[in-house]
Amino acid sequence: MTISNHSLVTQFIIIGFPDFNGAQGLLFLLLSIIYIFTLSGNFAIINLICAHHQLHVPLYLFVAVLSFVEIWYTTVTIPKMLTNLLNEKSISYIACLLQIYCFHCLGTAETFLLTAMAFDRYMAICNPLRYPSIMTVACCFQLAACCWVVGFFGPLTQIILLCRLSFCGSNKIEHIFCDFAPLIKLACSDTSLNVTVNFTINSFLLFIAFTCIILSYLKIIFAVLKIRTIEGRKKAVSTCGAHLTVVLLFFSSVSFMYVRLTKNTSVNYDRVMAAIYSVLTPMCNPIIYSLRNREIRELFKKKITELF
Repeated sequence: MTISNHSLVTQFIIIGFPDFNGAQGLLFLLLSIIYIFTLSGNFAIINLICAHHQLHVPLYLFVAVLSFVEIWYTTVTIPKMLTNLLNEKSISYIACLLQIYCFHCLGTAETFLLTAMAFDRYMAICNPLRYPSIMTVACCFQLAACCWVVGFFGPLTQIILLCRLSFCGSNKIEHIFCDFAPLIKLACSDTSLNVTVNFTINSFLLFIAFTCIILSYLKIIFAVLKIRTIEGRKKAVSTCGAHLTVVLLFFSSVSFMYVRLTKNTSVNYDRVMAAIYSVLTPMCNPIIYSLRNREIRELFKKKITELF
């Protein structure tokens, strides 16, 4: 990956949260609590699934992998946000590019991991007799590995094109972390190709993933409607509730942020959407899976009872 020789800017200043200048300490405390809660919640889910053999099935293994992704997903951005609140707002050109790549790599991996989880639920409900022979533990890890591979290659083209831009004017990033759109706004050279490629790649990846999820859930709905007993329907739906909630949270915020053909959007809009998908959604995932999943909820209660 070659960095353009005519880029004069060697470091950027991340503006962060300018509307909270009078409450930096409070915001630092709130963000720290969210980060600690997100890490501890996801670590707890991973530990719970690893420690209980009855949870070593694709449904929960995917949840464990998702929690692992969320740990790194938040670690890429939140620690830097915290240092920004302590007035350490500068970030080097290389570190900024690395943050963008890692963030989108993990985001893409999570997108397709949610897709794999939808396929798992489709197989479990629509093909229950074939499910044990198809969705083995090995198959689960192979699907997860494919998600990581797609994540690794997903943002490469965008990063390479970003490296070809010239940055010779302002170095102030009007955002809460380094990302494609706010960095493209600072470029001195033509960015039309970057905007078009970003839109095309993001739209394509989200369209493929979301289409697969929608098709899976449409078939799940038809299969559930064929179940005669109310108890049977509730059991089938309960296994999908947590996943569907996470999908709606993640895809709605990411789509509003990245599927657009313009670089001229409100900086406050970008900050709000970025905070939702990079901070709030990862924080909600442990809550959603612990509250909406009966087995994980009962094991959590058992662990808490043992501690106290």
